[in-house]
Formats: sequence, structure tokens, C-alpha cells
Amino acid sequence: MQELRVLAKAALLGIVEGVTEFIPVSSTGHLILTRDLLGFEGPKENAFIVIIQFGAILAVLWLYRGKFLHVLQNLGRDAGARRLLFNLGLGTLPAVVIGLPTERWIEAHLFRPIPVALAFAAGGAAILWVEARRRKPAVPGVDEIPLGTALGVGLFQVLAIVFPGISRSGATIVGGLLLGLSRTAAAEFSFFLAIPALLGASIVKYRNVEHLLTLQDLPFFAVGFFVSFLSAMIVIRGFLAYVSRRSFAPFAWYRIAFGALLLFYYWGEGTF
Repeated sequence: MQELRVLAKAALLGIVEGVTEFIPVSSTGHLILTRDLLGFEGPKENAFIVIIQFGAILAVLWLYRGKFLHVLQNLGRDAGARRLLFNLGLGTLPAVVIGLPTERWIEAHLFRPIPVALAFAAGGAAILWVEARRRKPAVPGVDEIPLGTALGVGLFQVLAIVFPGISRSGATIVGGLLLGLSRTAAAEFSFFLAIPALLGASIVKYRNVEHLLTLQDLPFFAVGFFVSFLSAMIVIRGFLAYVSRRSFAPFAWYRIAFGALLLFYYWGEGTF
């Protein structure tokens, strides 16, 4: 019975990661709350979070495997393939330059419920503001993104690194919309930028905790990884179908409501 409870906890956390990683609602905020409610803290638990992030990343790689294979196979003769690769490099550069030196300080001081709750609400308000001033997009597809725009989206991604709860996907999507991308192009480029950003961060964190893992942990980690992968694939497909026709405003109102709920919950717990 105890083992089933542990596996159920792994599945729940995998769902939270897979569902929230690529939509603009902050996976960090949801994982902080879920971990707190489950009493899921410690070095080994941190390693588990890294593993389920790998599952979410794999979902993007699998869904877009055709595009990524085309890029790798045609770098020498396809300008579009080179542009996408350069765009990913430029979009990731600000996270490397700003995010890596500040990571430990941010985790020590800002990975707490109240800053995350406030960032939730602020991010929701930002989405509503961007939607209110939306104009006809200048860049219809992810393959047409100019290099300067890719760098600009990467700068927006830094906001999510510096302020946990802003949401990496939310920051990059909002940045993309402000810089003239269509909804679909902004969402897809956000998915692609997640690969180097999350993969790099996960590898660094995993190296710090891999010595803690044993074969007994394998079922727990495998369940979380597999559930995160499946739920992320479902959400990515549904999210793209949704944003091609509708506004991001419902995600904004959800963020504001969830941020208020977090503040109320932790105020009641005496954490405020």
C-alpha cells in the first residue's frame, strides 16, 4: 500500500509538470504548491523534479522530431534550417549569461510561496495588457522569426528565471506577441526555447544529486517521467489547437485567481 501511494505521488507530480510546463501558468509555481501539500522536499525529491522535466522536454522533441531532423540534415543547404538553429542559440544566450550566475541566489531567496504567488498575479496582468493592445502579427510562422526578434524573446525568458512564478512559457509567449509573432509562432518558439533552457538547467542540477539515487528509486522516477511525457504531449497538441483560434486571456485570469489562492493559503498557514 505504501508503495502504491509513493507511485501515485510520482504520477501526480508528473501530471503537474507535463500539464503546466508549456502553457503560460508557471510549472514552478504549481510544483512548489504541490510539493508543499505532499510534503515532498529534500535532495532526492529535487532529483525527481529534474527527471520529470526531462520527460516534458522529450515530448517536444518527439512531437517536432520531423522538423528537428530536417534542420540537422539540411544545415548546409537550407537557410531556414540555419536560421532556426541560430534563433535557438540567440534566444538561449540571455538565460545562460544572466541565469547561470544568479541561479543559486534566486533559488535561496525567491523560490518561496509568496514571491511566486505575486509573480503569478503579475504575469496574468501582463498577459491581459498584451492581449488588449494586440495588433496584426508581422511574423506568421516560427520559421520566419528574425534573429533580432529571437534574441528579444530570449530576454523575456530571463524574467522567468529571475522571478519564479512568472512562467518561462508565459514570458516567452508574451514577449513573442509584443515583438510581432502570431499566437502559433509565439507558442511554438516558446516550446523550442524550452529544450536548451530546461535541458541545460536539468543537467546541471542532476549532476549535483545523481549520487543520491539507487535502483530502488527507479519505479518512482520512471512513473513520474512517463506520466510527464504523456501529459506534456497531450497538452502541447491541445494548446496549439486552442491558441490558433483564441485569446490567452483565460490563462491570465487563471493566473490571477491562482495567485490570490496561494496568498490566501499561505497567509492562513502563517507563511505570509
